[in-house]
Amino acid sequence: MNYRTLGKTGLNVSEISLGTWQVGGTWGSPFDEKKAENIINTAIDNGVNFIDTADVYSDGLSEKTVGKVVRSRSEEVYIATKCGRQLNPHTNEAYTTKALRKFVEDSLSNLGVERIDLIQLHCPPTEVYYRPEIFELFDTLTKEGKIRNYGVSVELVEEALKAIEYPGVSTVQIIFNMFRQRPAELFFKEAQKKHVGIIARVPLASGLLTGKFTKSTTFDKDDHRNFNRDGAAFDKGETFSGIDYNLGLEAVDALKDLFGPNKNLVHKALQWILTFKEVSCVIPGASSTEQVISNLKTLEAKPLSAEEVLHVNAIYHKYIKKSVHQLW
Repeated sequence: MNYRTLGKTGLNVSEISLGTWQVGGTWGSPFDEKKAENIINTAIDNGVNFIDTADVYSDGLSEKTVGKVVRSRSEEVYIATKCGRQLNPHTNEAYTTKALRKFVEDSLSNLGVERIDLIQLHCPPTEVYYRPEIFELFDTLTKEGKIRNYGVSVELVEEALKAIEYPGVSTVQIIFNMFRQRPAELFFKEAQKKHVGIIARVPLASGLLTGKFTKSTTFDKDDHRNFNRDGAAFDKGETFSGIDYNLGLEAVDALKDLFGPNKNLVHKALQWILTFKEVSCVIPGASSTEQVISNLKTLEAKPLSAEEVLHVNAIYHKYIKKSVHQLW
């Protein structure tokens, strides 16, 4: 495993870490505690020391399982969680310091820890980023010893740029992959200037970049890749990175032509993200221990060449950029 510094947190985290939305989120399958434990333990067994979860993933069950496994291990494993999405309605007005403080207290209880390594606002409405009292609360919680660091998980580059104006913001979690390239244009540079750690989420575009989907692929009725393609439940950009599914398949075919039929597209997709030195870590999800191992084998694969990176970017410009670039 390779490790990178997570911005001003000073934590050295595994380049390929673990996201647990797929373990305890809206992917069609009910939460399976034993399966989740196996996935998390497998990741840690192979050098992963940073795990991202959220209080809304299976109504706290994901947090409880992550906390249980991490507490059972001798290794130092950092836990990042998120708060805010429990608010209903999920509006700017609903974001109060009282509500957020309670969410942090609940996460501490779920995780079974005295201090959270990293707490993140969970994709709040854009207006929240313009309210200093929200970020002052997390400064207070840091002083109280309840959190070690805080950051944000964002939908928009605009939100990321606004968030890092607050000196206490240590990290930004943002969608970044072969099909979502805009963050690298300006945000990465500004984040690096301020020593803000970048956590790349949705690295495989909800599975599109595995190369395993076709026009006939179907998804469970409770899988967000079935019901959220047009943003019916939450931001459209969370599902297939906001790309039209069939257009995405065309772009994937072009990537397969580039790399050849015997190359694992998952490895290429993760490698592409890690070519950016500004990225602290990438957090692919996994629904099985086999997927964890496959993701981590990226580090053993032959690195992308500069020419391959240029070709990937050309495919983005040809197929994807026009439809999504300015939206997020």
